[in-house]
Amino acid sequence: MASHVVVIDSTARRAVIKTTPSKYLSDVLEEACTKLGVNANQYGLRNNNKQVDLSRTIRLSGLSSGAKLELIQLSRSPSVVSVALQLPDSEAQGAPNNRLTDKFSSTTTLWLILRKFESGKIGDAATTRNLTARGVPKTSNEGTGAGRLYYETPVLQVMGRELSSFTDLQKTLAQLGFNSGTTLLRLSFRVSDTPLEEAMEQIGQYFKSVDEVQSGGAHADSVAKTESMPEPSQSAGLENIQDQKTPPEPSETLSGPSELPPEPVSSPNGEKRKAESELLTSATLEPSTITGPNQRPISIFAPPSSTTPQAALRSHNEMDYEPTLDHAKLHQSRLSTTSRNKRLPTDAEIAAQQTAHAQKLAEVKEVEIKVRFPDQTQVVSKFSSIDTAAVLYEFVRGMLDRESEPFLLSYSAAGGPKTIPRDDHDDGGGKQSSKLIKDLGMVGRVLVNFVWGPGATDDARAGNVLKEAFREKAREIEVRDVQAVADGRGGAGLEEESVDLGKGKEKDGGREKGKGHGGVPKWLKLPGRK
Repeated sequence: MASHVVVIDSTARRAVIKTTPSKYLSDVLEEACTKLGVNANQYGLRNNNKQVDLSRTIRLSGLSSGAKLELIQLSRSPSVVSVALQLPDSEAQGAPNNRLTDKFSSTTTLWLILRKFESGKIGDAATTRNLTARGVPKTSNEGTGAGRLYYETPVLQVMGRELSSFTDLQKTLAQLGFNSGTTLLRLSFRVSDTPLEEAMEQIGQYFKSVDEVQSGGAHADSVAKTESMPEPSQSAGLENIQDQKTPPEPSETLSGPSELPPEPVSSPNGEKRKAESELLTSATLEPSTITGPNQRPISIFAPPSSTTPQAALRSHNEMDYEPTLDHAKLHQSRLSTTSRNKRLPTDAEIAAQQTAHAQKLAEVKEVEIKVRFPDQTQVVSKFSSIDTAAVLYEFVRGMLDRESEPFLLSYSAAGGPKTIPRDDHDDGGGKQSSKLIKDLGMVGRVLVNFVWGPGATDDARAGNVLKEAFREKAREIEVRDVQAVADGRGGAGLEEESVDLGKGKEKDGGREKGKGHGGVPKWLKLPGRK
């Protein structure tokens, strides 16, 4: 068995740690980081190019005496650990196999895990329990009298280690060596000699002092919850009220996407793409007097007459597809950005993002939807913020030649293609259909694809989709020619590029002239020459 191990950091500093067979490697890491003056939460141990499991003891780790362990820096982003809490028989009501399971961040403390499980908001059984504020009556030695409530301390068994004090329960999963995978916590209770009211006061003072030392830590949430601990009879009923917190209001500077003005494009290619976009916009948004179902203004575009895409018939410059130095630098910067570890957002930040996203959607007044049918006919119309999915389905059905045939509508969202729900949903205030902007997140211009349902007949699939009155009013999509823009690589740009190349040759004239004479380079040593 190892009597000591040597921990070496990246700067070759050494720390000799004395060990016993029952000593945990997580304790070895803490002692080594204390001697080296670093934070143990940001580092791990590695032996023979393999990361060491910190939850094991020296006896089970397989380390020899005097083993050398490398101190490595871990990812700053916390990992996910699946935790199972084994409940005693007194608290196992409603829990399958006497266990509650859920996933936590590796920076979550044991005390916060107990508070989360007893709240009933997480785990397999949604039942409120009292795990951290229990009191047991004890009488005097004579056994008479009403007795007094004494605090019942929660005791956790983790990999053969017993954790019962407030200091032990403030350890995170990462400090115990659990950075991934699953772990089992066995819960039991032990009656202490401290009265319940004194224990509640000690808990409040302890977590208040911990909050001052480690402000913003992983257990800051539990500190706020336990500063005013209720009595055991009221803790279960007031737990839901204590856990509810108002998320911070997002910054007022955030604005919706519809308010952001387009950034000016200075590059020649950007001007070319901008001109093409403006022409296409003018072609698709041309004022039309056609009215569709429910007297809604629409624009109808006929399917293409040729099987070859129109973009394939247009001429293009091959130089547009050659990457430049700016493209390479941009690609390299993106690779460098994505390779860095990013901190996971907290619950408050996630709530703030959701609130900001909801505000952006609330500021959007209308959305332009283009419905593309199987025969490539396209219908464009605008919908307001109060329009729902049922209104969209009714609008499309009103243009069909066979209105009784089933169909579905789908659109592309952030997570991939999604089907627009046609059934009503109950949000607590009665059944109502999903709103296009608020619930489905449609912003700007959205392409909706029409698909026949499973019960549609073959005649409907093979025949005309729209009614004859709408087909007669369909018009071709006009795409105008875009004027050529000097991009620095063709036309007048070629002359400028040749001038730049000539300047480069003048600067390195000696080397350019040397290449043309075919001289022998200095590094080439032939036989007979020194």
